[in-house]
Amino acid sequence: MTIDLGLLGAHLREHEVNPAAAAEVERAGYGTLWLDASPPADLALAEKLLDATTRLTVGTSVVNAWTADAGTVAASYHRIEARHPGRFLLGVGIGHREVHAGYAAPYDTLLSYLDQLGRAGVPGGRVVVAALGPRMLRLARDRTAGTVPGMVTPEHTRRARSILGAGKLLLPGHFALVEPDTGRARAIARSAPPGTALAVTNYANNLRRLGYTDDDLADAGSDRLIDALVAHGDPATVAAGLLAHRDAGADHVGVHPLGDDPIATLLAVAEAVRAVKAG
Repeated sequence: MTIDLGLLGAHLREHEVNPAAAAEVERAGYGTLWLDASPPADLALAEKLLDATTRLTVGTSVVNAWTADAGTVAASYHRIEARHPGRFLLGVGIGHREVHAGYAAPYDTLLSYLDQLGRAGVPGGRVVVAALGPRMLRLARDRTAGTVPGMVTPEHTRRARSILGAGKLLLPGHFALVEPDTGRARAIARSAPPGTALAVTNYANNLRRLGYTDDDLADAGSDRLIDALVAHGDPATVAAGLLAHRDAGADHVGVHPLGDDPIATLLAVAEAVRAVKAG
């Protein structure tokens, strides 16, 4: 069974989303709601969001291999699939060495985790990996349906597509902030992810591969780096920045809303994207 993700996905953390918000996101035209950070292995919130909607796909971005037992995750997947067939996509990732004291051998750890999911009957075609570097992207290509990378630019999307090839899902997430004042937009971005995440080794290494320097990574990000990671401006400008990923080879663009009201940002972005497509 194929899964319909739509053009746009809404990335929200547990404290930002509830069943009513999920229904509102669905009405706005989003195809997928991504549960960010490290949702627990029981995936209870994902099931509640699916219960509250009719066509929305729910995905995890991502279940953390260090904190979510693979057997429990697999059982949760089967429970959700039985109740809402074709509407759940399991995103998995390896987390960050800055967070997990036992962090080691990330590639081998994630490979083992995928093996455990497979032995428990989770189809590889319903799993995506949070892959940034070439080796992880090749793992996503060879073992799963594709990748759901975050903290990336359209240039990363172009490079990722060249590694994944055709037929694999490329589902980048991009920060969005409806704020016409450039200085204020950059300040907001620096006080939240992405600015606060630039010290995370996985993200920093990936950005260096894309040509950004230590100067770009310092002090919560240079202007050029913040502008590359965050689509900011009026809604039409934000929409154009997000859709640059589609032009670079993405199948779907996940929207990470910044600002005080993430749902309002998501609604404004969806309306602007519809206008761009209609034009």
